[in-house]
Amino acid sequence: MKSSPAPLRADLFGDPACAVRLQPFRFGDKWTGMVMRCLEDGPRRFSELRVPLHHVTPKVLTETLRAMERNGFVSRTAHDENPPRVEYALTPLGRSALEPLNAACAWAGEHLEELARARRTYEGP
Repeated sequence: MKSSPAPLRADLFGDPACAVRLQPFRFGDKWTGMVMRCLEDGPRRFSELRVPLHHVTPKVLTETLRAMERNGFVSRTAHDENPPRVEYALTPLGRSALEPLNAACAWAGEHLEELARARRTYEGP
């Protein structure tokens, strides 16, 4: 039997110094990159994804997962159990996007202060 990945942390995206909140690059919609990050260690149930993505409404998370499935990034597996269990996993295409996602995150991390300063300047006092 395949072992489950470690539980997702509720604060996975909560670090204020984390460049992911600035998101100068997007993969799909606003949340796709974060969902990809949650799925990189293995399949997850919707309720598991909600832990670090607690600030995303269930409706929007569902829409994001459907779009990712439609675009071939995610597979959805419904297990014939009672209660029903559905898992989401990155497809090979989705996994191939992790490298550019990692590069974009590294770049944003290197330029975090410049990005934050530009946003503050744009938004004004």
